[in-house]
Amino acid sequence: MSTDLNELNALVAALKADHLAQKEKEKRDAWTKYVSLSMICLAVLAAIATQRGAGYSSATMKQLNEATFNQAEASDQWAYYQAKGIKQSIYELERDRATSGSVALEPKVLAAITAKIDRYDAEKKEITKTAKDFETKRDAARELSVYSADRGREMGLSTTFFQIAIALGGVCLVVKKRWLWYVSMGVGLLATLQMFKVFMLK
Repeated sequence: MSTDLNELNALVAALKADHLAQKEKEKRDAWTKYVSLSMICLAVLAAIATQRGAGYSSATMKQLNEATFNQAEASDQWAYYQAKGIKQSIYELERDRATSGSVALEPKVLAAITAKIDRYDAEKKEITKTAKDFETKRDAARELSVYSADRGREMGLSTTFFQIAIALGGVCLVVKKRWLWYVSMGVGLLATLQMFKVFMLK
């Protein structure tokens, strides 16, 4: 009976030692739950940065399309201007021939030719204004596309930093090296600062 009692005491002691060892291990590794929570926060920030970066890319494409459309419209207006200029030149030649005496035209016909020349001149001025308006819109769209592209590139840098920070946090959980968590949080802070810098850009 004393052997059984000794075995039972040994079993209880082993269970207590195992339980204490387990508690010590949990206490030693308690910091890993903070690593997990910090990785969740970094993942959320990375998702925000990715979405905003995609928004800047879409804005860039939209503005480039707008610039292309306005360039095409301006080119059409300049082609129209050239057509009006050719017609005006033909009438000016006719008027010059009539005024030099090489062709005899009635004053009524000459007045009609002069009226057409004046009309083409006025139309060319209007076409020039319209073409320049399209060119102004084109230039503004190009500026906005460059602005959006720059912000998208900066936000992409932030997203890259977030991904590096999350990867370091994952490695930290596998190898149980606390210093890797600090490095991960440092890179995460850098990514967060980069993201806010982009938000603050004018």
